[in-house]
Amino acid sequence: MNDFLYKYGYVTAGSFLQGLAMAVFLFPHSIPSGGSAGIAVLLNYWFNMPLSFALWLVNFSLLVAAIYWLGNASAIGTMYAITITSISVHICSNMISPFNVWIDLIIGAIILGNGIGMLLKQNVSNGGMGVMALIVTKYRHIPPGKPLLFFNGSVFILTGTIIAWQIIVQALICQWISTKVVDDIHTEKRSFHWLRLLISKLQRT
Repeated sequence: MNDFLYKYGYVTAGSFLQGLAMAVFLFPHSIPSGGSAGIAVLLNYWFNMPLSFALWLVNFSLLVAAIYWLGNASAIGTMYAITITSISVHICSNMISPFNVWIDLIIGAIILGNGIGMLLKQNVSNGGMGVMALIVTKYRHIPPGKPLLFFNGSVFILTGTIIAWQIIVQALICQWISTKVVDDIHTEKRSFHWLRLLISKLQRT
């Protein structure tokens, strides 16, 4: 019972952080937080499919993959995480960040990475491409950050012909930072030497 409470307390916190990052720091600048939203945009562009249904279809399809490859427990956890994230986005949507887009991008990516990392650490996907990253992690025994960056990055590049390239660049930077955080949490390094290097470079510019 204690293990169950610990796991879902961890999942709840990670899901809330993910929603907070999206609502306050990323979505106000139209920065995509993941590849599933990018696939939904493509389905809408090619087939005139409503975005809400397209996003549901993508997540439902990946949820089926989670059940098949990861088991029912992971799929149930993913459904719970998606629900808490949606509630978090709704609660935090009226909060306004006082910073500019690039600072919001860095802060949002770090918070997002912590949220996703907490979920993946409990073998729970954050939905979307997180399912694919967990599958690769399970069968290839590698940290989930790299496959998550690959899947999301591929979708962002593909959607570059549909939305502004500036947003795509911002999305890729967001994914690079957040997946670095995910890997640090997964491997329990927590050194974040790459973050200190990034901040020092930004201070010189």
